[in-house]
Amino acid sequence: MKIITTVGEMQAACRSLRRVGTLGLVPTMGALHDGHLSLVQRAKAENDAVAVSIFVNPTQFAPGEDFETYPRRMAEDCARLEAAGVALLFAPAVEEVYPSGAATFVEVAGLGDRLDGASRPGHFRGVATVVAKLFHVVDPDRAYFGQKDAAQVAVLQAMVRDLLFSVKLVVCPIVREPSGLAMSSRNLNLSAVEKERALALSRALQAAERVWAGGETQATALRAAMLSQLSSEAGVRLDYAEVVHPATLLPVADSQQGALLAVAAWVGQTRLIDNLLVERPSAEPLSAAPAAAEEVEAMHV
Repeated sequence: MKIITTVGEMQAACRSLRRVGTLGLVPTMGALHDGHLSLVQRAKAENDAVAVSIFVNPTQFAPGEDFETYPRRMAEDCARLEAAGVALLFAPAVEEVYPSGAATFVEVAGLGDRLDGASRPGHFRGVATVVAKLFHVVDPDRAYFGQKDAAQVAVLQAMVRDLLFSVKLVVCPIVREPSGLAMSSRNLNLSAVEKERALALSRALQAAERVWAGGETQATALRAAMLSQLSSEAGVRLDYAEVVHPATLLPVADSQQGALLAVAAWVGQTRLIDNLLVERPSAEPLSAAPAAAEEVEAMHV
């Protein structure tokens, strides 16, 4: 595995790989877990070579958020990616991605202000900007993202469509710990007690799914099931529990045709997210980008 820290060298290395085959990209902020590695394995199965980026992106953190304390484990990450057979690791400094005087940002209006975008103003502007830069540097055939970041997926699919990127986004299933907790780099900041409390998020989604599977499709009932679980766990502070369309992230009143169940909460000082997509087997698949011309893999939990 070649570790690259400059844009110019990464562009040259990626051009070389693309001359002989397809290239998949897995963008990350590091502190890699088995969820990240599942993206790498999917990328390896579908491409001739795989590039991974590790970059803790400052523009997607608001003042007072956890940019400084976000887990960083570069040595361990490099070892895991080497073992996984990754060809290129792009690990630039902040100054390489945001040169002095940089004043250009990518913003997906409306969509970027929903769910996490409402709780973290400017967050998705930072996400869209850095991912657009990575697409420009790497020019991958496919890019791999986890379903856990469902709102991010919707924003990026809209960006790819609107800015005419040729990259194909592939959305991969959530990977969970044996307890049911969705894997996240931020789980490293949880104590043993907090990890137990954090199960309230997945239990809330499961409770709503049971209600939905029983035939109740009104969003008010599904949301009530989520809130009941979340409010019953001490030490969990709700950010949101919503029933939305996965492409628009707008609330739906009835989920008969399916919906995205999405939750976010603070467990201690750590903010966690989780989600679950519900849809009838006989229904038309819910697309995260219904107007997109590019191929989009179906989202399944």
